[in-house]
Amino acid sequence: MALVVMCGQPCSGKSEAAACLAAALRSSLTDITVRVIDESSLHLGRNDSYKDMVVEKNLRGVLRSQVDRSVSRDSIIIVDSLNNIKGYRYELWCLARASGIRYCVFFCDTEVDHCREWNIKRQEKGEPSYDSNIFEDLVSRFERPDRRSRWDSPLFELAPSREENVESSPVIAEAVSYLTKKVDSKTRDVKVLQPRIATQSVRTTEANSLYEMDKATQEVVSAIVEVQSSGLGLAMNKISLGPNLPTISFTVSGNIFYSKPYYFKRYK
Repeated sequence: MALVVMCGQPCSGKSEAAACLAAALRSSLTDITVRVIDESSLHLGRNDSYKDMVVEKNLRGVLRSQVDRSVSRDSIIIVDSLNNIKGYRYELWCLARASGIRYCVFFCDTEVDHCREWNIKRQEKGEPSYDSNIFEDLVSRFERPDRRSRWDSPLFELAPSREENVESSPVIAEAVSYLTKKVDSKTRDVKVLQPRIATQSVRTTEANSLYEMDKATQEVVSAIVEVQSSGLGLAMNKISLGPNLPTISFTVSGNIFYSKPYYFKRYK
């Protein structure tokens, strides 16, 4: 149904905003699944995930794969992470477009000094926080969302440091209205992304199915012939096609092999 990309500096109040948004959506849509995907849900620590560029890139790949598996027209997915790189937000936008669902960015616009202060308080309390050097590095590389870019639009901006109660913020209500509003031919203020030909799954034709079936059959026959030719005349009734594939059991009657067609399971 929708993909919501949280965005903001480290310790800017994204997780609290994501939790409030998820709660508001669940109360508005009882028949729709609302899921928050973040580092903690994948058992990933903050400092370990951002200690260098390699692990940070791996983190983005893991989050993107999880989003790709989760997005559907029957659920709302909230990505609660930094999402601080515009190129990465574009990749998430492409996933939403390929699924034909709504998309929006929820930006927690918190001053860096407030983020730094909140991070220090979390360190003192022993709560999840960032090391000082990692925090400063992430702050310096943050790419602010721009509503003129299609992957940053529509853009909902929340200022947690100036909000007395984030849960009752008008921005939360505005985002919920956008994500839950029914769409028809007259709707103009809600945009549902439409997949393009290049992003749509190609339906397998009957000719292709026959070709794949014939190819699979030839692979199995070749494997049987190869094993029999190297069997040195010994009786063999089982053949392995490789790792993670079932073993083929067969009996021999004259020159005819009778085998169980396990290979059909692989190519259906």
